[in-house]
Amino acid sequence: MQEFKIAIIGAGFMAKAHSMAYATMPMFFWPAPAQPVRELLIDVNEDSAAEAAARFGWNRSGTNWRDAVADPSIDVIDIATPNHLHAEIAIAALQAGKHVISEKPLARGAEEAKAVYEAAQQTNCTTMVAFNYRRTPAITYAKKLIDEGRLGKILSFRGTYLQDWSASPDSPLSWRFRKDLAGSGALGDIGTHVVDIARYLVGEISSVSAQARTWIPERPVPSGTVDKLGAGGDANAPKEPVDVDDEVMTMLRFDNGAIGSLEATRNGWGRNNFLTFEIHGTEGSVTFDYEKRDQLQVVFASDDPAERGFRTIYTGPAHPNGEALWPIPALGIGYGETKIIEAHDLFEAIVNGTQASPNFADGYQIEKIADAILASADNGQWVDVAGLE
Repeated sequence: MQEFKIAIIGAGFMAKAHSMAYATMPMFFWPAPAQPVRELLIDVNEDSAAEAAARFGWNRSGTNWRDAVADPSIDVIDIATPNHLHAEIAIAALQAGKHVISEKPLARGAEEAKAVYEAAQQTNCTTMVAFNYRRTPAITYAKKLIDEGRLGKILSFRGTYLQDWSASPDSPLSWRFRKDLAGSGALGDIGTHVVDIARYLVGEISSVSAQARTWIPERPVPSGTVDKLGAGGDANAPKEPVDVDDEVMTMLRFDNGAIGSLEATRNGWGRNNFLTFEIHGTEGSVTFDYEKRDQLQVVFASDDPAERGFRTIYTGPAHPNGEALWPIPALGIGYGETKIIEAHDLFEAIVNGTQASPNFADGYQIEKIADAILASADNGQWVDVAGLE
């Protein structure tokens, strides 16, 4: 089995999630397409890098991502940093001939993402943007139903991603609240996941009409550098401005004539990780809630009218990737399993010399949609989304 040595840039939660996926992917998918080797972990601080490398099972550590890119033994660069570093690292890695997986979003906006996309176009390297939620087996099965025509012509899509970790004004000023580091707020952080799912299931988005709000204009400056997603705030600490969106709502038009809506907020009390969608077609409907991610709700126009209503499909061995994960339905899938499937799909694409999905072209298009949403929120008009140049 071919081995591929990976260098991961970053030592936070996403580094932990990716490390777990690389370690366990061959345990679930056997024979695996390749053997990932956790070779080099990079973080800004020498001690934190060494500690994370030991904890997450990496062979060595360092503090300069450029060393990882220049290392001839490294085959894959994994970008698990705050958003402002994604583009620079990705472009350098592609120019060095490395395969690249980047955490989402690909960049802080379409202009920056275009440079990454163009760099990818100049190589034969495999690229992937880590929109892992689409790899939840219930979502993949919804895609199968749609592709088989079971829902007929798709009419509408409604998607939400609601969280509450930043609903308190005492939540610290994470880098996620700074435009220079994040690009956008709830839209880029979680709304782009819904955009990815909408494109995956329904098709390309052609225009948008949006509203965006910043509900909490300033937040306490955190005392440390670790992003704890709202935890550990000090109400008495000095405050600095928030310059990104806390909430966004937008209507959607798709190329194929379907219509839709998207809502994303990190200020929705009581919503932990409420990623949902509902899709209606001429022959049926599906609905999904990630907080109940073993379940897909389905109904078909052909059902007996006396019994028509949503019924629950519990995903398991009979569903996409299920045989690799569970012996029985509803045994339980988590965030980790979506990352394991993601790692499998990445290395399968690398071995086959193909592009992964979603790749950097998708990441660029998603940033164009996100920019259009913010432009529409600013000017109050429908904004068209151009395709790739």
